[in-house]
Amino acid sequence: MKTAISIITAGLLIALFIILLNDADSKEEVGSFDNIEINDGVQYITILAKGGYSPSVTNAESGIPTILIMKTDNTYDCSLALVIRSINFQEMLEPNGEKVIDLGTPKPGTLRGLCSMGMYNFSINFN
Repeated sequence: MKTAISIITAGLLIALFIILLNDADSKEEVGSFDNIEINDGVQYITILAKGGYSPSVTNAESGIPTILIMKTDNTYDCSLALVIRSINFQEMLEPNGEKVIDLGTPKPGTLRGLCSMGMYNFSINFN
């Protein structure tokens, strides 16, 4: 009986840990960390491509020159096949490194990126 209770308790603790871990990951995906930097009048937005795109939503300034930096780190999934239709961008990213994409001076609106399969996506809201 004690063994059964120990197994059930361990299972509940593992389930709780997984729930808490997934909750922390979901907060990161909605842009809770700072991925925008402005240097010398140029806005740099960094997005990680690995198992999707993180953060999945970014709020940025419109009307200033903007560079999108797509980072990869041992990425071997379909998020490497990046498509940004509004700027006619379609390219395979390298599994490790950074791809610099000049977005020009965006007007207010939303830029959307996705993998070639449409499984993963991100958006940048320019205000």
